[in-house]
Amino acid sequence: MPGARRSLASPVVSGVLCPCGSPHGSAVESGGSSSSGGGGGNAGSCGRSLCEASEQDRRLRTLFQKLDVNRDGALCIHDLAVGLGRLGLHRSELDLLKIVKAGDKDLDGQLDFEEFVHYLQDHEKKLRLVFKSLDKKNDGRIDAQEIVQSLRDLGVKISEQQAEKILKRIRTGHFWGPVTYMDKNGTMTIDWNEWRDYHLLHPVENIPEIILYWKHSTIFDVGENLTVPDEFTVEERQTGMWWRHLVAGGGAGAVSRTCTAPLDRLKVLMQVHASRSNNMCIVGGFTQMIREGGPRSLWRGNGINVLKIAPESAIKFMAYEQIKRFIGTDQEMLRIHERLLAGSLAGAIAQSSIYPMEVLKTRMALRKTGQYSGMLDCAKNILAKEGMAAFYKGYIPNMLGIIPYAGIDLAVYETLKNTWLQRYAVNSADPGVFVLLACGTISSTCGQLASYPLALVRTRMQAQASVEGAPEVTMRGLFKHILKTEGAFGLYRGLAPNFMKVIPAVSISYVVYENLKMTLGVDSR
Repeated sequence: MPGARRSLASPVVSGVLCPCGSPHGSAVESGGSSSSGGGGGNAGSCGRSLCEASEQDRRLRTLFQKLDVNRDGALCIHDLAVGLGRLGLHRSELDLLKIVKAGDKDLDGQLDFEEFVHYLQDHEKKLRLVFKSLDKKNDGRIDAQEIVQSLRDLGVKISEQQAEKILKRIRTGHFWGPVTYMDKNGTMTIDWNEWRDYHLLHPVENIPEIILYWKHSTIFDVGENLTVPDEFTVEERQTGMWWRHLVAGGGAGAVSRTCTAPLDRLKVLMQVHASRSNNMCIVGGFTQMIREGGPRSLWRGNGINVLKIAPESAIKFMAYEQIKRFIGTDQEMLRIHERLLAGSLAGAIAQSSIYPMEVLKTRMALRKTGQYSGMLDCAKNILAKEGMAAFYKGYIPNMLGIIPYAGIDLAVYETLKNTWLQRYAVNSADPGVFVLLACGTISSTCGQLASYPLALVRTRMQAQASVEGAPEVTMRGLFKHILKTEGAFGLYRGLAPNFMKVIPAVSISYVVYENLKMTLGVDSR
């Protein structure tokens, strides 16, 4: 087209993933426009016969060699800065750091060929999801109206003229570098190939659609608030939607815990009282509770368990945000192990702040009829008879339990999420209700299973003074005593009712969360 500005991106970059100019296996049609580096005229998804592995490998190696400036077989930040500059792609140092951190699996500060290929493949998948989320008309092109609509959905209002400027001209990282135009053919629309060519070696992490759809700790409440906090998009922060998500999550947790409180109390009773000589079963436990205190006794300890949701969630979220600032400059810089570190520290701070409420919850669940008139009376009795130190019994095993719980829960959830995104996310990152519930249930179950022995020891230490004749023992001594008298199985007393409540807890919290979101005016995308 005469007078149209052309992309300054090299053909080697723009056609790197497939010799026909389209991403291998992509279901996105480009509407007839071919890539600037495409070797063929087909701009849609290509057949396997045109994308042989040997040809793809050759093109990837060619690009890798062009970027490997010092010829040491690995790409560092300097290599990327110089190599991409020679190809007409100018990225800021922060962008280059994100690229290296995203693909650096062995943490040596550079990308070898295998890491580079894996980064490109994963990156292209994310780009396709972003493109499809913007393509409201599903015609394989993004126009100004679709950009306006997408931003309005996130609470950001711009004019169509401003959207056209976004389409027409997007500047690369350095202000002194050349300007790259995404809309290469001057049609005021962007097809898939133009979108991919421009962003191929530009970091895209934690894309808004994935963050929006795959919230975990905010939605699912299984009674243990030890999970790593969820991320929120920039738009959710700017529009104030983040606190509505937290409120909805808190309300969902309150309903979920109340509905599963009988199972939770049975778990506590089995953790403290069950043994080889007192083999308490589920039916027998419920019968014993109802005989001793009536049906209402099934909910003992639930009040304090619900009350602690708000302070714990608020403290953990604020601590997490502050810790992230020390670890990385923004949320996109945090990798899995960094999120785990920040989340575990935030969880430790939150648990330390509300731990006396944890002790009260255990004592209220174990109390006999008429023993205490309420939570305040229970607290006064503990303070008068046992002193302030009693409110921190079991503190050490509780803190130690955060790491295996949060770590395994996060690792399993992220693995399941990424597996689903890689295999099934073609048009949207939305996994649907059942996939989301399944991922949340599996990850929570794995996290609880790993940390359960520590949780049992914590509960027994919290209950020591409430059990007649129970000796004052340390965490180490209690572990030895349980293993000696009950064996390894003794560390998993109460596991059955604990697992029985996971599926109903996850399901109830999800349904309530979605309804509260609508009530609070949070749009589901």
